[in-house]
Amino acid sequence: MEASDSRLSTTGHFTPVFARLRGEARLAVYIDLKSPYAYIAIEPTRAMARSIGVEIDWRPFTLDIPSYLGSAKLAKDGKTVESATRTNQQWSGVRYAYADARRYAALTGKTIRGTIKIWDSSLAGIAMLWAKRQGGFDAFVDTVYPPFWRRELDIDDLAVLERAISESDLDATGFRDWAEAEGRALHDRTNDEAFDAGVYGVPSYLVEDEMWFGREHLPRVAFILAGREGTPPDVANRRFGT
Repeated sequence: MEASDSRLSTTGHFTPVFARLRGEARLAVYIDLKSPYAYIAIEPTRAMARSIGVEIDWRPFTLDIPSYLGSAKLAKDGKTVESATRTNQQWSGVRYAYADARRYAALTGKTIRGTIKIWDSSLAGIAMLWAKRQGGFDAFVDTVYPPFWRRELDIDDLAVLERAISESDLDATGFRDWAEAEGRALHDRTNDEAFDAGVYGVPSYLVEDEMWFGREHLPRVAFILAGREGTPPDVANRRFGT
């Protein structure tokens, strides 16, 4: 995990900037629809929160993937890649990321297919905020995640997102106008505040005055939420002497 020196104390903990960003929520979690790692973290995160009796404040965080992994998209034949600006090193990282995500997704019967392009998932993030306002964040996420990763959902299309909202048993009336004005402003503000605080990837977990990046930290997050009582989670590599 990387963070600026101004946010890291001498004890190795992040300064209260994350507590301020978290606000009144005991646990805030940032996700992006186009992240396979966020997708496979949803159920484990819910299970952890249920075991502790904590509500999750889910928040969208739209990743700017081309800024660090380059850009590419599939040609019309669905097989060859065109308009690629990625280096060989970036391609290696992308291929491994998908292979890794697929291995874990397979354990729970989830399908993760490579996307056809680098999606601008900000509209999906705005739809998440709309669903959250109606108390239906979980329902919306469960509606859109599986088909998106089967390549069956165009998250760049407002009409598609409107249908997904309705299919989540939520009211889509007024969503289009909201998405283009107030919703866009709220999304951008949420994204900017998270990025400025040091959030840079998903899933990211805010608990107390700390941020933890990646679902592998769920045992530690649970330990903190439960009051740090008992024996803290072991370090996986300790058994190997490292």
